[in-house]
Amino acid sequence: MSTSARAAVLLVDDHALVRLGFRALTQAHGAYTGEGMEALEASTLAEAMALYERHRGAIGLVLLDLALPDTQGLSGLVDFQARFPDATIAMLSGSRQPAQVQAALAMGAVAWLQKGGDLQELAHFLRRWREDGVPPPADAADAADPATAPGQALGLRQQQVLRHVLEGMSNREIAEAMSLGEGTVKNHVTSLLLRFGMRSRSQLISRLGAQG
Repeated sequence: MSTSARAAVLLVDDHALVRLGFRALTQAHGAYTGEGMEALEASTLAEAMALYERHRGAIGLVLLDLALPDTQGLSGLVDFQARFPDATIAMLSGSRQPAQVQAALAMGAVAWLQKGGDLQELAHFLRRWREDGVPPPADAADAADPATAPGQALGLRQQQVLRHVLEGMSNREIAEAMSLGEGTVKNHVTSLLLRFGMRSRSQLISRLGAQG
């Protein structure tokens, strides 16, 4: 089994029952393998980033819920990566919308995990993560579906533009915020629309910014 100094897992979910199930899952893992798995928990993105700041040397994996009180769609992933680009993040969601899955994987998430009552998918993922040292690029369901299979990750500038688009900023506002030409921003937005198969900026915001 691979070992790593960054063996703790940070679960970010605002539902107490999910966090309770996660605690039981990590305890069961320790009882089964004889190795403890340190688990940290947060109920909001702000709380999660504060915890990661304090324990970033120990946290090897962040499990980030899509629907948090202080996020909108993928904004939590974008904001977390902007502050901690070295973080390894897997998304949690009660749904599996192809556009969001594709976007999350392209933005650097290592997996999109379906939340379920038995937590079996999460248990399987955590076991693979502990055994392999790093999570796989995506789960089997995503990799088997061309519409959601991970492709080349977005570049940092594309991620920043996408973040601003999801925040509702205009091309001019994005250009000013990023010290870019408005034409350059327009090109980035067009590339993003093509990348995610969207016809318009409003559709991009609606699909990727929707809660799941």
